[in-house]
Amino acid sequence: MLRTVITALAPGRIERLGVAVSGGGDSVALLHLLAAWRAEGGPDLAAVTVDHGLRAEAAVEAEAVAAACAALGVPHAVLRWQDWDRRGNLQDAARRARQRLIAEWAAGQGTHAVALGHTADDQAETVLLRLARGSGVDGLSGMAAERSAEGVLWLRPLLGARRETLRDWLRVRGISWAEDPSNDDPRFDRVKARQALAALAPLGLDAEGLLDTAARMRMAREALAQAALAAARGLGRIDAGDVVLAAGFAGLPEETRLRIGAHALRWIGGGDYRPRLAALRGALAAVQAGKPATLAGCLLLPEAGGLRVTREPQAVVATVAVSGELWDGRWRLEGPEPEGCDIRALGPAGLALCPDWRETGRPHAALAAAPAVWRGADLVAAPLAGRPAGWRAELACGDEDFFLSLILD
Repeated sequence: MLRTVITALAPGRIERLGVAVSGGGDSVALLHLLAAWRAEGGPDLAAVTVDHGLRAEAAVEAEAVAAACAALGVPHAVLRWQDWDRRGNLQDAARRARQRLIAEWAAGQGTHAVALGHTADDQAETVLLRLARGSGVDGLSGMAAERSAEGVLWLRPLLGARRETLRDWLRVRGISWAEDPSNDDPRFDRVKARQALAALAPLGLDAEGLLDTAARMRMAREALAQAALAAARGLGRIDAGDVVLAAGFAGLPEETRLRIGAHALRWIGGGDYRPRLAALRGALAAVQAGKPATLAGCLLLPEAGGLRVTREPQAVVATVAVSGELWDGRWRLEGPEPEGCDIRALGPAGLALCPDWRETGRPHAALAAAPAVWRGADLVAAPLAGRPAGWRAELACGDEDFFLSLILD
């Protein structure tokens, strides 16, 4: 079991590793396996538990994890989620909050990789749920063994291990774990999927079959992603943070067009998920007919027989200090005399103060959503709209990032 984990984590590339431990059997097994690897010369290890505050038992389970970590000599922290507004999908909100809290913790630890305890059973349930939702190749390829989000490399080294095998491993060693009662609550879709798999196993629709399907879909996904990457390189360019696709884009296979279009929308709009298929098809069809469209916080504009994907001006509401966080998740501005300045969208009124904006060759709507430096109500600079005034705007993710990240989207 330990060798499986070490192989999955590619030893030598991680100096300090975080591990998320809920107290359940899967994550407890992962904690002990990683502690054993550390003892053999593996990376430094730190553990974290998120208490969502939804069950009274969660605090006790967090204490049990803390005690286990203390016995192993692993630093441990408990993070508490306290800002749920009790609206929307609880499980999705909890997942997002958990990722955000752990990412913030990892940054404070100087840890850029965090291991998660998802197993082969979790993978099979995920594929079944996505099948029920009508997912395509990407969705049916299942959870990725590793992915980057919020500045963290999230690793799933147990995707090849079955849940019961891990519990047997714990039992042999006399290691206890907690059982979350929500894992048997039929109100949750994942529990329904687990029960459905048990019922469908006699027909051959079991975890092993779904895992085989996911593996084949991953191969297909890689081939489709490489085709999309080649097409994007041939037809696309990045212009001041916009994605511009040449006229040949309309002639690509639909799968390739949808893949590139969805990636452009996420890269610019910063969404966690791809837009829905029907909405994406509709937006691309509108542009092909010569009409602009809005989707996922972005504006799609017809341009020279192709299209330009830019930020939708109305979707940009953020204001940040010049020396603070990235503006709109992508932009950093630097220049003289930043004291008292902040970064906001240029907007139509600001663009009217930039008489040379047409010389940039960019559409009015795209420039209205561009970052600009303001001091109160006064426009200081608009580097992308022909009014640099000694300032420059820089994408935190370079142009090449768009193309390379296409195969991982």
